[in-house]
Amino acid sequence: MTLTSQLQAVGICRTPYKQKFGIPRQPGLVTAARGFVELQPPFNQIDAVRGLEQYSHIWLLFSFHENLSQGWKTTVRPPRLGGNIKMGVFATRSTFRPNGIGQSVVKLHQINHKNGIVSLEISGMDLLDGTPIIDIKPYIPFSDAIEDAQGGIAHETPSLTQVIFSKHARQQLIDHQKQAQYPRLEALITSVLAQDPRPAYKKAKSDPKEYQVALYDLDIIWHIEGDTIQVTELRSSSKE
Repeated sequence: MTLTSQLQAVGICRTPYKQKFGIPRQPGLVTAARGFVELQPPFNQIDAVRGLEQYSHIWLLFSFHENLSQGWKTTVRPPRLGGNIKMGVFATRSTFRPNGIGQSVVKLHQINHKNGIVSLEISGMDLLDGTPIIDIKPYIPFSDAIEDAQGGIAHETPSLTQVIFSKHARQQLIDHQKQAQYPRLEALITSVLAQDPRPAYKKAKSDPKEYQVALYDLDIIWHIEGDTIQVTELRSSSKE
């Protein structure tokens, strides 16, 4: 069976995540991440979201737009299993899917209507900045939250790694946090890095590599030191 209808983005998600590396692997893991869904024409109408403010959370259906050209695979290697075991694509949340569609539940803070743009202020998203949103639906607890559900390989919440800042990075953090464009910056950096975004195979052996995660317009420079992650520098992305 082939469907001929085409999907149209109803909105664009604006988030602190400027690259795929570092984005939490599931929604709700980094609550300090705040962003917006900006509705796009012809859906940019306040009437389209009338009544949505009564819900605390919403579902976002979106396109894995940066992976579409790479197609899909029958089996994938979930990072949670160390990349060594294959599972069927429909048994995972792999981004390489036949139709490239993802879904995330996020917290809805408020609905804004300013300068002709309707936007939804959200948090806890796991989406790349610029992700096309193809649908928005309210989260309904009595139906969507299943108390005795089994989570398979992802039943438990991921363990967290301690994150510390060098003296130099701490001072940079203090300076940046004085600026309004970096809300809850320390909590955001700490929560993102505590997920240890490195490939699973890197975690079982010595790893002297220096890593970089892009948040807002900052490159967060860090490395592994023992059992902790040490942030060494907050570098402006515009400096090369």
